[in-house]
Amino acid sequence: MHHLQRASSTASLTDSIRQYRILHGRTFHNYRDDAYWAPNDEKMNDQLDIGHHMWTMLLEDKLFLAPISRNPQKVLDVGTGTGTAIWAIDFADQYPSAEVIGTDLSDVQPRWVPSNCRFELDDAQKKWTFAPNSFDFIHIRALLGAITHSCAFLAYPIRCTKPGGWIEQLEISIMFTSDDGTVAKDHFMAKWSQTLVGAAEKIGKSLNIFYHTKDYISDAGFVDVIEKKYKMPVGSWSSDRKMKLLGQWNRLWCDAGLESWSLFLLSKVLGYTEIQTYIGQMKAEIHSRKNHACYEVYMLPITQTSLHLNVVYGRKPEEAA
Repeated sequence: MHHLQRASSTASLTDSIRQYRILHGRTFHNYRDDAYWAPNDEKMNDQLDIGHHMWTMLLEDKLFLAPISRNPQKVLDVGTGTGTAIWAIDFADQYPSAEVIGTDLSDVQPRWVPSNCRFELDDAQKKWTFAPNSFDFIHIRALLGAITHSCAFLAYPIRCTKPGGWIEQLEISIMFTSDDGTVAKDHFMAKWSQTLVGAAEKIGKSLNIFYHTKDYISDAGFVDVIEKKYKMPVGSWSSDRKMKLLGQWNRLWCDAGLESWSLFLLSKVLGYTEIQTYIGQMKAEIHSRKNHACYEVYMLPITQTSLHLNVVYGRKPEEAA
Protein backbone atom coordinates (compact mmCIF):
# COMPACT_ATOMS: atom_id res chain seq x y z
CA MET A 1 0.00 0.00 0.00
CA HIS A 2 2.81 2.44 0.80
CA HIS A 3 5.03 2.97 -2.21
CA LEU A 4 8.38 4.15 -0.87
CA GLN A 5 10.45 3.23 -3.90
CA ARG A 6 10.32 6.70 -5.47
CA ALA A 7 13.49 8.77 -5.10
CA SER A 8 14.07 12.29 -3.74
CA SER A 9 10.87 13.13 -1.83
CA THR A 10 10.35 9.64 -0.44
CA ALA A 11 13.88 8.22 -0.27
CA SER A 12 14.57 9.59 3.21
CA LEU A 13 11.29 8.33 4.65
CA THR A 14 12.37 5.02 6.16
CA ASP A 15 10.77 2.73 8.71
CA SER A 16 12.20 4.92 11.47
CA ILE A 17 9.60 7.55 10.61
CA ARG A 18 6.99 5.29 12.19
CA GLN A 19 8.78 5.58 15.55
CA TYR A 20 6.76 8.63 16.51
CA ARG A 21 7.90 11.37 18.87
CA ILE A 22 5.90 11.90 22.06
CA LEU A 23 5.10 15.38 23.39
CA HIS A 24 2.82 15.88 26.41
CA GLY A 25 1.39 12.40 25.87
CA ARG A 26 0.60 13.00 22.18
CA THR A 27 2.45 11.42 19.23
CA PHE A 28 3.96 13.39 16.34
CA HIS A 29 5.63 12.28 13.11
CA ASN A 30 9.35 11.62 13.34
CA TYR A 31 10.57 13.01 10.01
CA ARG A 32 11.86 16.49 10.86
CA ASP A 33 11.19 18.28 14.12
CA ASP A 34 9.87 21.37 12.33
CA ALA A 35 8.22 19.67 9.34
CA TYR A 36 4.69 19.83 10.75
CA TRP A 37 3.21 21.09 14.01
CA ALA A 38 0.21 18.76 14.46
CA PRO A 39 0.03 15.38 16.22
CA ASN A 40 -0.78 12.22 14.26
CA ASP A 41 -2.54 10.22 16.97
CA GLU A 42 -6.12 9.01 17.35
CA LYS A 43 -7.31 12.29 18.89
CA MET A 44 -6.01 14.27 15.93
CA ASN A 45 -7.39 11.77 13.44
CA ASP A 46 -10.84 11.98 15.03
CA GLN A 47 -10.70 15.77 14.75
CA LEU A 48 -9.75 15.52 11.07
CA ASP A 49 -12.71 13.21 10.48
CA ILE A 50 -15.02 15.79 12.10
CA GLY A 51 -13.51 18.42 9.80
CA HIS A 52 -14.07 16.29 6.70
CA HIS A 53 -17.76 15.95 7.55
CA MET A 54 -18.02 19.69 8.26
CA TRP A 55 -16.29 20.82 5.05
CA THR A 56 -18.39 18.45 2.97
CA MET A 57 -21.55 19.81 4.59
CA LEU A 58 -20.39 23.37 3.92
CA LEU A 59 -19.83 22.58 0.24
CA GLU A 60 -23.39 21.25 -0.15
CA ASP A 61 -22.30 17.60 0.16
CA LYS A 62 -19.64 18.03 -2.52
CA LEU A 63 -16.06 16.78 -2.18
CA PHE A 64 -14.76 19.63 -4.35
CA LEU A 65 -15.93 22.57 -6.46
CA ALA A 66 -13.58 22.46 -9.46
CA PRO A 67 -15.30 21.52 -12.76
CA ILE A 68 -13.22 18.40 -13.41
CA SER A 69 -14.03 15.85 -16.10
CA ARG A 70 -16.59 13.12 -15.48
CA ASN A 71 -13.99 10.37 -15.84
CA PRO A 72 -10.73 11.49 -14.23
CA GLN A 73 -7.93 8.97 -14.61
CA LYS A 74 -5.41 10.04 -11.98
CA VAL A 75 -5.96 12.15 -8.85
CA LEU A 76 -3.61 13.27 -6.06
CA ASP A 77 -4.63 14.26 -2.52
CA VAL A 78 -1.71 16.14 -0.92
CA GLY A 79 -1.38 15.90 2.87
CA THR A 80 -4.13 13.33 2.99
CA GLY A 81 -3.98 12.70 6.77
CA THR A 82 -6.84 10.52 7.92
CA GLY A 83 -9.66 13.04 7.80
CA THR A 84 -8.71 13.94 4.24
CA ALA A 85 -7.85 10.29 3.65
CA ILE A 86 -11.60 9.92 3.92
CA TRP A 87 -11.72 12.49 1.10
CA ALA A 88 -9.44 10.26 -0.99
CA ILE A 89 -11.52 7.19 -0.21
CA ASP A 90 -14.81 8.98 -0.94
CA PHE A 91 -13.41 10.31 -4.21
CA ALA A 92 -12.24 6.83 -5.21
CA ASP A 93 -15.72 5.47 -4.51
CA GLN A 94 -17.41 8.20 -6.52
CA TYR A 95 -14.98 7.98 -9.44
CA PRO A 96 -14.05 4.33 -10.07
CA SER A 97 -12.29 5.46 -13.27
CA ALA A 98 -9.64 7.27 -11.22
CA GLU A 99 -6.43 6.06 -9.62
CA VAL A 100 -6.39 8.07 -6.37
CA ILE A 101 -3.11 8.63 -4.50
CA GLY A 102 -2.98 10.23 -1.07
CA THR A 103 0.36 11.43 0.35
CA ASP A 104 1.30 12.31 3.92
CA LEU A 105 4.23 12.46 6.37
CA SER A 106 2.53 10.01 8.75
CA ASP A 107 1.46 6.41 8.30
CA VAL A 108 -2.04 6.84 9.77
CA GLN A 109 -4.35 6.00 6.86
CA PRO A 110 -6.91 3.18 6.82
CA ARG A 111 -5.79 -0.21 5.54
CA TRP A 112 -9.11 -1.17 3.99
CA VAL A 113 -9.60 1.13 1.00
CA PRO A 114 -11.11 0.95 -2.50
CA SER A 115 -8.94 -0.92 -5.00
CA ASN A 116 -8.36 2.32 -6.94
CA CYS A 117 -7.01 4.19 -3.90
CA ARG A 118 -3.59 4.00 -2.27
CA PHE A 119 -1.43 6.02 0.13
CA GLU A 120 2.24 6.95 0.08
CA LEU A 121 4.55 8.38 2.72
CA ASP A 122 5.89 11.55 1.17
CA ASP A 123 7.20 15.02 1.95
CA ALA A 124 5.26 17.31 -0.37
CA GLN A 125 7.84 20.09 0.05
CA LYS A 126 10.63 18.09 -1.56
CA LYS A 127 10.91 17.74 -5.32
CA TRP A 128 8.03 15.66 -6.63
CA THR A 129 8.97 12.55 -8.61
CA PHE A 130 5.52 12.03 -10.10
CA ALA A 131 5.60 12.16 -13.89
CA PRO A 132 4.99 15.54 -15.51
CA ASN A 133 1.47 16.11 -16.87
CA SER A 134 0.13 13.04 -15.06
CA PHE A 135 -2.75 14.18 -12.83
CA ASP A 136 -6.24 15.22 -13.90
CA PHE A 137 -6.91 16.72 -10.48
CA ILE A 138 -4.76 17.69 -7.49
CA HIS A 139 -6.59 18.28 -4.22
CA ILE A 140 -5.12 20.12 -1.22
CA ARG A 141 -6.84 20.83 2.08
CA ALA A 142 -5.67 22.75 5.15
CA LEU A 143 -1.91 22.84 4.63
CA LEU A 144 -1.62 25.91 6.84
CA GLY A 145 1.59 25.74 8.82
CA ALA A 146 2.85 22.78 6.78
CA ILE A 147 4.57 24.52 3.88
CA THR A 148 7.62 26.75 4.25
CA HIS A 149 7.51 28.36 0.81
CA SER A 150 4.05 28.09 -0.76
CA CYS A 151 5.12 29.77 -4.02
CA ALA A 152 7.91 27.25 -4.56
CA PHE A 153 5.70 24.34 -3.47
CA LEU A 154 3.07 25.08 -6.15
CA ALA A 155 5.71 24.66 -8.87
CA TYR A 156 5.29 20.90 -8.32
CA PRO A 157 1.51 20.72 -8.91
CA ILE A 158 1.66 22.84 -12.06
CA ARG A 159 4.35 20.53 -13.47
CA CYS A 160 2.49 17.33 -12.57
CA THR A 161 -1.02 18.40 -13.60
CA LYS A 162 -2.13 17.46 -17.09
CA PRO A 163 -2.82 20.32 -19.50
CA GLY A 164 -6.48 21.16 -18.89
CA GLY A 165 -6.36 19.49 -15.46
CA TRP A 166 -7.36 21.19 -12.22
CA ILE A 167 -6.00 22.03 -8.79
CA GLU A 168 -8.16 22.87 -5.78
CA GLN A 169 -7.01 24.09 -2.36
CA LEU A 170 -9.20 24.66 0.69
CA GLU A 171 -7.66 26.75 3.47
CA ILE A 172 -8.91 28.34 6.67
CA SER A 173 -7.96 31.41 8.63
CA ILE A 174 -7.36 30.67 12.30
CA MET A 175 -8.09 34.30 13.16
CA PHE A 176 -11.23 34.31 15.30
CA THR A 177 -13.30 37.42 14.62
CA SER A 178 -16.84 38.72 14.97
CA ASP A 179 -18.97 41.29 13.21
CA ASP A 180 -20.82 42.42 16.33
CA GLY A 181 -17.79 43.27 18.48
CA THR A 182 -18.03 40.30 20.84
CA VAL A 183 -14.60 39.10 19.68
CA ALA A 184 -12.47 42.22 19.22
CA LYS A 185 -8.73 42.32 18.50
CA ASP A 186 -7.92 42.35 22.23
CA HIS A 187 -10.22 39.40 23.03
CA PHE A 188 -8.58 36.23 24.33
CA MET A 189 -9.74 34.25 21.26
CA ALA A 190 -8.13 36.77 18.91
CA LYS A 191 -4.94 36.83 20.98
CA TRP A 192 -4.81 33.02 20.92
CA SER A 193 -4.87 33.16 17.11
CA GLN A 194 -2.18 35.84 17.02
CA THR A 195 0.01 33.81 19.40
CA LEU A 196 -0.09 30.69 17.21
CA VAL A 197 0.52 32.69 14.03
CA GLY A 198 3.59 34.28 15.64
CA ALA A 199 4.88 30.92 16.88
CA ALA A 200 4.58 29.35 13.42
CA GLU A 201 6.47 32.26 11.88
CA LYS A 202 9.37 31.60 14.26
CA ILE A 203 9.94 28.23 12.56
CA GLY A 204 9.42 29.57 9.05
CA LYS A 205 5.81 28.41 8.66
CA SER A 206 2.69 30.41 7.87
CA LEU A 207 -0.77 29.93 9.34
CA ASN A 208 -1.99 32.77 7.13
CA ILE A 209 -1.79 31.17 3.67
CA PHE A 210 -5.59 31.56 3.52
CA TYR A 211 -5.02 35.19 2.54
CA HIS A 212 -2.65 34.37 -0.33
CA THR A 213 -3.90 31.07 -1.81
CA LYS A 214 -5.47 32.61 -4.91
CA ASP A 215 -2.32 34.60 -5.72
CA TYR A 216 -0.09 31.58 -5.15
CA ILE A 217 -2.13 29.39 -7.50
CA SER A 218 -2.33 32.10 -10.16
CA ASP A 219 1.38 32.88 -9.91
CA ALA A 220 2.19 29.16 -10.34
CA GLY A 221 0.67 29.32 -13.83
CA PHE A 222 -2.90 28.06 -13.36
CA VAL A 223 -5.65 29.95 -15.21
CA ASP A 224 -9.41 30.42 -14.78
CA VAL A 225 -8.70 30.69 -11.05
CA ILE A 226 -11.82 31.03 -8.91
CA GLU A 227 -11.86 31.88 -5.20
CA LYS A 228 -14.95 31.23 -3.09
CA LYS A 229 -14.93 32.65 0.44
CA TYR A 230 -17.07 31.47 3.32
CA LYS A 231 -17.54 32.44 6.93
CA MET A 232 -18.00 29.64 9.45
CA PRO A 233 -19.76 30.35 12.77
CA VAL A 234 -18.30 28.91 15.97
CA GLY A 235 -21.23 27.67 18.05
CA SER A 236 -24.98 27.64 17.55
CA TRP A 237 -25.64 31.39 17.69
CA SER A 238 -26.66 31.84 14.02
CA SER A 239 -30.38 32.26 13.28
CA ASP A 240 -29.94 30.44 9.95
CA ARG A 241 -30.73 26.73 10.34
CA LYS A 242 -27.82 25.46 8.23
CA MET A 243 -25.33 27.88 9.77
CA LYS A 244 -26.49 26.89 13.24
CA LEU A 245 -25.82 23.22 12.47
CA LEU A 246 -22.45 24.04 10.88
CA GLY A 247 -21.62 26.17 13.91
CA GLN A 248 -22.30 23.23 16.23
CA TRP A 249 -20.03 20.99 14.17
CA ASN A 250 -17.41 23.72 14.04
CA ARG A 251 -17.45 24.13 17.82
CA LEU A 252 -16.97 20.37 18.14
CA TRP A 253 -14.11 20.54 15.60
CA CYS A 254 -12.41 23.41 17.43
CA ASP A 255 -12.96 21.77 20.81
CA ALA A 256 -11.38 18.53 19.57
CA GLY A 257 -8.49 20.36 17.91
CA LEU A 258 -7.39 23.04 20.37
CA GLU A 259 -4.83 20.88 22.12
CA SER A 260 -3.56 19.46 18.82
CA TRP A 261 -3.12 22.92 17.35
CA SER A 262 -1.40 24.32 20.44
CA LEU A 263 0.96 21.76 21.99
CA PHE A 264 3.96 21.88 19.66
CA LEU A 265 3.84 25.62 18.95
CA LEU A 266 3.27 26.69 22.55
CA SER A 267 5.69 24.30 24.25
CA LYS A 268 8.50 23.63 21.76
CA VAL A 269 8.52 27.01 20.02
CA LEU A 270 7.37 29.51 22.66
CA GLY A 271 8.37 27.59 25.79
CA TYR A 272 4.99 27.85 27.53
CA THR A 273 4.62 25.69 30.64
CA GLU A 274 0.97 26.22 31.67
CA ILE A 275 -0.31 24.94 28.34
CA GLN A 276 -3.40 23.10 29.58
CA THR A 277 -4.53 26.17 31.52
CA TYR A 278 -4.18 28.24 28.35
CA ILE A 279 -6.08 25.67 26.29
CA GLY A 280 -8.74 25.39 28.99
CA GLN A 281 -9.38 29.13 28.84
CA MET A 282 -9.69 28.99 25.06
CA LYS A 283 -12.21 26.14 25.31
CA ALA A 284 -14.24 28.16 27.79
CA GLU A 285 -14.30 31.11 25.39
CA ILE A 286 -15.40 28.89 22.49
CA HIS A 287 -18.30 27.56 24.57
CA SER A 288 -19.31 30.96 25.97
CA ARG A 289 -22.67 32.17 24.67
CA LYS A 290 -21.38 35.73 24.94
CA ASN A 291 -18.87 35.20 22.11
CA HIS A 292 -20.29 35.16 18.59
CA ALA A 293 -17.10 34.04 16.88
CA CYS A 294 -16.51 32.95 13.30
CA TYR A 295 -13.76 32.24 10.82
CA GLU A 296 -13.93 33.37 7.25
CA VAL A 297 -16.18 31.44 4.90
CA TYR A 298 -18.69 34.06 3.50
CA MET A 299 -21.53 31.75 2.71
CA LEU A 300 -24.41 33.69 4.24
CA PRO A 301 -24.56 37.08 5.94
CA ILE A 302 -23.24 36.41 9.43
CA THR A 303 -22.89 39.03 12.13
CA GLN A 304 -21.28 37.22 15.04
CA THR A 305 -18.14 35.18 15.89
CA SER A 306 -16.73 33.10 13.08
CA LEU A 307 -13.64 31.72 11.39
CA HIS A 308 -12.83 32.27 7.73
CA LEU A 309 -12.28 29.77 4.92
CA ASN A 310 -11.73 29.82 1.18
CA VAL A 311 -11.75 27.35 -1.68
CA VAL A 312 -9.55 28.20 -4.66
CA TYR A 313 -9.41 26.18 -7.86
CA GLY A 314 -7.69 26.69 -11.19
CA ARG A 315 -6.90 24.97 -14.47
CA LYS A 316 -3.56 24.23 -16.11
CA PRO A 317 -3.56 25.83 -19.57
CA GLU A 318 -4.18 23.42 -22.43
CA GLU A 319 -1.10 24.66 -24.25
CA ALA A 320 1.17 24.08 -21.23
CA ALA A 321 3.67 21.25 -21.56
